[in-house]
Amino acid sequence: MIIQPTLRLPRHLFRSADRAARCFSQSAPARAHKMPELNHDKDMRRDGIRGLYSPDGIAIAWVEYHGMLLNKLNFMTAGGEEENWEPKKLLIHYARDPTNAAIFNLASMAWNNHFFFKGIFRAPSPKKKDDPPPTPPPMPTTLATTLASEFGSIQTLRDEFLATANSMFGPGFVWLVKTKTGYNSSFRILPTYMAGSPLAGAHYRRQPVDMNTQNGDSAASLGLSRAELGKMGVPTNSVGAFGAQSASYAKQPKLAYGGVDVTPLLCVSTWEHSWLRDWRVGGVVDPNDPDGVVGPTGKENFLAAWWDRIDWKVVYDLMQDSATSRQGSTNNDRAFAFNRS
Repeated sequence: MIIQPTLRLPRHLFRSADRAARCFSQSAPARAHKMPELNHDKDMRRDGIRGLYSPDGIAIAWVEYHGMLLNKLNFMTAGGEEENWEPKKLLIHYARDPTNAAIFNLASMAWNNHFFFKGIFRAPSPKKKDDPPPTPPPMPTTLATTLASEFGSIQTLRDEFLATANSMFGPGFVWLVKTKTGYNSSFRILPTYMAGSPLAGAHYRRQPVDMNTQNGDSAASLGLSRAELGKMGVPTNSVGAFGAQSASYAKQPKLAYGGVDVTPLLCVSTWEHSWLRDWRVGGVVDPNDPDGVVGPTGKENFLAAWWDRIDWKVVYDLMQDSATSRQGSTNNDRAFAFNRS
């Protein structure tokens, strides 16, 4: 006797199963998303980044973690048309699709983490261990003048930026961005939590429920019926202005309505894998005041050391390109191509 199962699964789950089936059907799936090579990559992996990362710290924060993101991204996209899409294109595309939140999170995190490391100054390792590490070049005068005009002084920018990053309770990134609003532009400090993206195209994201963690039973605890869960992410018609199935989709600008178009110039990661290995927790509890901590924490020390290793030439180049790009543009200029992969 054959027993027929009575459980009905939401349609979007079959789509996820289909992705997995495509992966296993390939004996040796192509690795479309490969580990990017940073400048002086071999020196960095062997010796770390003096004053910021030990070799073990680089292995965790860059080699292993970023490799894990790309491996999962290869698995999730294998066999589909998007397997050759760059992380930036993936994250913007799936920002509108709550049933594929996992792809958005992986692509966005890969884009963010790559941006973070590409903004750190790296140079060939000193020939002798006792030699001081190479010093990053000074901030270009034009950039220094512009930022000082916006924030009052470079010291004020530093203090505000690091205070914002240190006060983030939980993982994420803190960005220095330049807004693009016609003839006027300004600089802002922007925090994003978890794998959130600063890119304007990702601000369409509307995902009240993480579909990667839901099934019929768990959704019920959130007040969703099985029918409602099954409909999430499934289009009902082509009317309206939003969504990949809308009739006007092709005509929509990349900039979300009410959103602000920005060019990311600089970011720092507050994820613990980015700093905990080398900088530890830090801080000392005052025995006379159990609620007080004496001395800077490991996170504070890491942020201060990171600021001293910023490659301001990279920031300057991105700022210059943002001045010539159009609002909502995806031109293949340096600011766009800086972190396409």
